[in-house]
Amino acid sequence: MDYGKKFRVEQGSKVKLGAVDAGYKGEHEDKDSAQSEVEKYVQKLHDLQYLMYAEGKRSLLIVLQGMDAAGKDGTIRHVLAAMNPQGCRVYGFKNPSPIELSHDYLWRIHHAAPQKGFVAVFNRSHYEDVLVVRVHNLVPREVWARRYDEINAFEKQLANDGTHIQKFYLHIDRMEQLARFKQRLDDPARHWKISESDYTEREFWPQYQEAYEEAISKCSTTHAPWYIIPSNHKWFRNLAISQILANTLESFNMKFPPPTVNIEEIRRKYHAAIKEERKD
Repeated sequence: MDYGKKFRVEQGSKVKLGAVDAGYKGEHEDKDSAQSEVEKYVQKLHDLQYLMYAEGKRSLLIVLQGMDAAGKDGTIRHVLAAMNPQGCRVYGFKNPSPIELSHDYLWRIHHAAPQKGFVAVFNRSHYEDVLVVRVHNLVPREVWARRYDEINAFEKQLANDGTHIQKFYLHIDRMEQLARFKQRLDDPARHWKISESDYTEREFWPQYQEAYEEAISKCSTTHAPWYIIPSNHKWFRNLAISQILANTLESFNMKFPPPTVNIEEIRRKYHAAIKEERKD
């Protein structure tokens, strides 16, 4: 199954998250049945990211958004761990610093955009400025409402300069979120993740869903599409995202750059060096 086609939000379409089954798991019954397919796509990601780094002609920006405990960290750990850290950077966008607040809201985002040959992963992103600020009335409506067009223009600028953008909304339901909060309570190694906001923000679930629906509807474009990924099952989330990213990279038809030296001359020197070593 082509999960890119299935979960991609087409430009101009109207999103209703309530109509999307967060527990969808495709053709697989469980994690074990999907494991070999996940491994196949993760290996492809490894090979294709290496090729993109070597080619140095384009970059990839991966945006991860979702409600608390939706699995942004898990996606980075399980799907993107195959990528070479030398060509991959992860950025987490939390509350802006005083310096960042003294600039426009896209300033800190643009600083993190990937250079050619690199992959950048945004754990939360510029979309917080049409989500949190909207839900909590941090700026007037006329301010956040115009940001959809500004974000589209910003992403178009990146795309025109060779950055391919893939945006993933990790879709879980309210009961799954509570189950994951319980895992944090039960596991001392996860206690550090617990915060008061886990529960206070749940009170705004409908408002966040509405904000996400409008952001995804208005900002899913041909050059920077959104994908709504059913994420109640972590293994399925990993499968879908790894397939979409691998297919995206494969579609670039990348090639290794030509050598910058005379290979035959270097080979001759290599064999000469081997002979010298054997003499000793």
